[in-house]
Amino acid sequence: MINFEEAYRKVMQHTLDLEAEAVGLLNSNGRTLAEDIVADRDFPPFDRSTKDGIVINYSALEKGVNRFKIEAVLSAGMPQTTLVDTANCMEIMTGAVIPENADTVIMYEQLTIKNDVATLSKKPTKGQDIHKKGSDVVTSSVLLKKGKRIGAAEIGVLASVGKSKVQVKRLPKVCVVSTGDELVDVDQVPLPHQIRKSNTLSLFAALQKEGIMAERLHLTDDRKVITVTLSNILKDYDVLLLSGGVSKGKFDFIPEVMELLGVQKVFHRVAQRPGKPFLFGKQEETNTVVFSFPGNPVSTFANYHIYFLPWLQKCLGLPQKEKEVLLEEPIRIKPPLTRFIQVMVQVKKGITWAKTIRENGSGDLTSLAYSDGFICLQPREAEYKKGEIVPFVATRN
Repeated sequence: MINFEEAYRKVMQHTLDLEAEAVGLLNSNGRTLAEDIVADRDFPPFDRSTKDGIVINYSALEKGVNRFKIEAVLSAGMPQTTLVDTANCMEIMTGAVIPENADTVIMYEQLTIKNDVATLSKKPTKGQDIHKKGSDVVTSSVLLKKGKRIGAAEIGVLASVGKSKVQVKRLPKVCVVSTGDELVDVDQVPLPHQIRKSNTLSLFAALQKEGIMAERLHLTDDRKVITVTLSNILKDYDVLLLSGGVSKGKFDFIPEVMELLGVQKVFHRVAQRPGKPFLFGKQEETNTVVFSFPGNPVSTFANYHIYFLPWLQKCLGLPQKEKEVLLEEPIRIKPPLTRFIQVMVQVKKGITWAKTIRENGSGDLTSLAYSDGFICLQPREAEYKKGEIVPFVATRN
């Protein structure tokens, strides 16, 4: 059995090299950029009006002109034109190109228009209300760096540079497998000795949030069936997430089957609670990574967020976000196990505080619905004090 820090380090040393693939612009939402995105033109690409009003040549004001005859009306989308007489003006709408021979925009609220003549009620500042060409970025500037997760704002940037196809990191192909004769489908009425499947559905939903549509399978406690099925899965998937069958029970066949199938055991059993029986390994021939979690719901849920999710983020080149919270109450954690304790968090005056929630062990599935995540407390003789800063693993985004 190894400690938590060593287990975490070993998991992060066995990441996959996920190559790039091209996807359609809207299909890139939530994915990770595999290329730098550069500006194909200046932004904005022309001097544009930021107000509805008129546009003038400021030199006319310096000559004492206060009333301007309107030469034309300009709207967004029209090509650039020219102000013929600098003593005149043009009406201009937001987003329209500033005409040649003009340099200042005055919004409607600061003038009156009568008989196609605009009269100023307030003297403007030269160059006001014009978004200058290239003032945001210039051609060839890097707008988005590879390794950035794409969201709504990034979609807009990608669209603005004409990226109808985007190079993104490929998502791993994942199979989620549960084991156990006691499990029945959600739509079945369980007998007194049975329970409905929940772990694989929780994992499926968690993976779905990462854009991964996993395959789900269930295996009975039959060594031969498990061996044949997992042999095929190891050939077809990048990642195998298992729930159950990894402890020391007589029907926990996963460790011996993994060894039989050539999965190199990186470690089995971690000095932590929940999730002590966690097995992690890799099939070198197929390059498949195996996360085999204990079957208790809290153990599976905790290990997914503590180990798998950071592992996935590293595979995708995403930054690791370490979070911390302050304890609302003292807690004593005696050696030798690292403890992951469910908490609710609350922000008070900009500071995030964590309060432990009532739970009934790693089989208490319902407690997860009230939890915002887990605090990570290393074993020590000294009590953790109220107000002490501790690591926090969020399970809600």
